[in-house]
Amino acid sequence: MEDKKFSKSMTMTDVLFLSTGAMLGWGWVVLSGDWISQAGFLGTAIAFLLGGLLVVFIGLTYAELAAAIPETGGGLVFVLRAYNQKLGYLAAWSVLFGYVSVITFEAVALPTVIDYVIPVNHQGYMWSLSGFDIYLTWALIGSVGAILLSSLNYFGIKPATILQNVLTAAVVLIGLVLVAGGFGNGDISNLQPLMGEGMGGVMTVLIMIPFLFVGFDVIPQIASEVKAPPKFIGRFLIISIIVSIIFYVLIGFGVSIGLSPAELATTNLATADAMGNLFNSPIFANIIVIAGVAGIITSWNAFIIGGSRILYAMAIRDMIPRWFAYIHPKYNTPTHGIIFLGLLGFFAPLLGHAALNWFVNAGGIGIVIGYLIVSISFMKLRKTEPELERPYKIKYWKTTGILAIVLSVLFILLYMPGMPSSLIWPMEWLIVGGWYLIGILLYFTGSKKNTKQKNQENKHNAVL
Repeated sequence: MEDKKFSKSMTMTDVLFLSTGAMLGWGWVVLSGDWISQAGFLGTAIAFLLGGLLVVFIGLTYAELAAAIPETGGGLVFVLRAYNQKLGYLAAWSVLFGYVSVITFEAVALPTVIDYVIPVNHQGYMWSLSGFDIYLTWALIGSVGAILLSSLNYFGIKPATILQNVLTAAVVLIGLVLVAGGFGNGDISNLQPLMGEGMGGVMTVLIMIPFLFVGFDVIPQIASEVKAPPKFIGRFLIISIIVSIIFYVLIGFGVSIGLSPAELATTNLATADAMGNLFNSPIFANIIVIAGVAGIITSWNAFIIGGSRILYAMAIRDMIPRWFAYIHPKYNTPTHGIIFLGLLGFFAPLLGHAALNWFVNAGGIGIVIGYLIVSISFMKLRKTEPELERPYKIKYWKTTGILAIVLSVLFILLYMPGMPSSLIWPMEWLIVGGWYLIGILLYFTGSKKNTKQKNQENKHNAVL
């Protein structure tokens, strides 16, 4: 089923920066104040280590499968090989939900961060949503960003990967400057209380982890475009997860030690304000914001790449309209998928600032559902295809697979009503319900169309 139109143009450096840049994004700038105020530094570190453990175990299953089956579509291909089209569709649609949530999140985050650096008296009031006034000029910042990034991806994978490499390196470097400032100039008394609001606070941070770490699974989506031995695909996938866990914990330390509890309660962008405090200069605060802009672009860019490949992989299997399977003859990119994702990013700012948390939380449950199905498929393929060549082979595969499944189920439960970290009614649950309703309609529409086509083909063959 795999269409061999994609070119092998990505190096292992490209792969590492693509995955790491996807996981760092903008969340470490805009959400860090919430982490520290609710969980404290120690609670935040515990949440990221526990959540990171989940991601590592799931990442190991992806690493083995991506090296063994390096085809466009990643999790979709793995589940189809292990089970059936229905389960494959659910896995792909769920992970795509996570990708779309990141794309829309970044489209809303861009005007938010630009406002911090260059306060603008926005014009063209349109409406208010959840207490936030939405202006035309504010929304256009995110919409123009969507146009530019979509255009970059439209014209080939190489320009997009070059931009990804440069900006990801900048994000990591500037983040390390914040951490160095924390060790050199931070006030250790700011670390109290170490656990913030206790385990409730830890749980609140914990449910954000799947959203923040979604990105390593972009690697399996583009595995057919990597010009390196398959075993390196698995290795670099795990390396990118570990790098991201360390980065997030260090950022939590820098923000905790750089802001007093009183400052933490009033800050709009905690990471930037902590940087400004630690170096006693607003210039350094703006440098962090610039890194945040770079993070927005790296994350956004990665999920346009990954999301368009999922859409392509689903379309060539007639799960969604064939329109998404179009590959540009000159640029070798799935341009229709890129245009679709660009449109979602274009319109997302119309929901305003409140949409940031909606997308973080709602998209997280889709990501974990996708991970759960892939983890189950990993176990199934180990039993049904023991002779499958696995260039990156996990030694303790049963333990890894079971832990990945159990932790995925536990994370899904965290989103359920009655839990301290449950999704908020109505908006977050409406986003989840709306996404899966669209998926159900597309699936049954596609199934009906495929059945009709098969019946026509059978009749034609019978006549012959």
